[in-house]
Amino acid sequence: MQLFVVDAFTSVPFTGNPAAVCLLDDPVRAADAAWMQDLAAEMNHSETAFVDLSELQRSGEIGLRWFTPTVEVDICGHATLASAHVLLSEGLATPPLAFRTASGVLRADRAGRDAIALDFPIDVPVAGMPDGYFADEFGDALGASVVAVARCRYDVLVEVSEAAEVRELEPDLAVLRAATGRGVIVTAAADGVEDADFVSRFFAPAVGIDEDPVTGSAHCCLAPYWAEKLGKPSLVGAQLSRRGGTVGVEVAGGRVLLRGNAVTITRGELSV
Repeated sequence: MQLFVVDAFTSVPFTGNPAAVCLLDDPVRAADAAWMQDLAAEMNHSETAFVDLSELQRSGEIGLRWFTPTVEVDICGHATLASAHVLLSEGLATPPLAFRTASGVLRADRAGRDAIALDFPIDVPVAGMPDGYFADEFGDALGASVVAVARCRYDVLVEVSEAAEVRELEPDLAVLRAATGRGVIVTAAADGVEDADFVSRFFAPAVGIDEDPVTGSAHCCLAPYWAEKLGKPSLVGAQLSRRGGTVGVEVAGGRVLLRGNAVTITRGELSV
């Protein structure tokens, strides 16, 4: 089986979010979640994507599943971008691509010469704290001034007062690990340092990821949040992890388009 490592939401190697992409060559493997979890733990990236091309000629759809080092997840933006990048750059499929996933059919297409656009479900945040928490608990855990807290489908979104606070966060991961949902998105309006409209960081210790470098699926929630606050449907988000990355977003017709680049770092074959 072919195995790739791709840096997603960047055009610069060794930045963005690395994802492993495994092209499955056997229907038995495509149904073996335990084997996939073992390989994802071995790869030890935020996500390993498993791409099943077996139904492409029959149905036009490509099977896609994502695993962190510890659990399978229902949605992942950067590993979907990485998967689309592999299929297109290796000439294994022609755009537009339709991925059959736990979150429905997700589509990918070329966006200009190098970028790829992903069509993802919108995740409109609902104002309010997760059960059992108060805003000052998140403020203390983050060491930042909390402006607002909202709940997304998978995550908790916390807006803080300044982009500088997002850059400097050193959160109490034990508090975030216990928070309701997959992870915690921390965000603020951009301050002009990055070429972006808003900034964010994403912490998901509950699923084995203390900090995710660039989180496409979190932007399904960030996009409608900042589109409403800033009054424009098309924006750019900068994720301020150590590796860093950029996600273009557009709210359109009850969906969110995520745009980004990707770079193949390694390609090879599994020996087992």
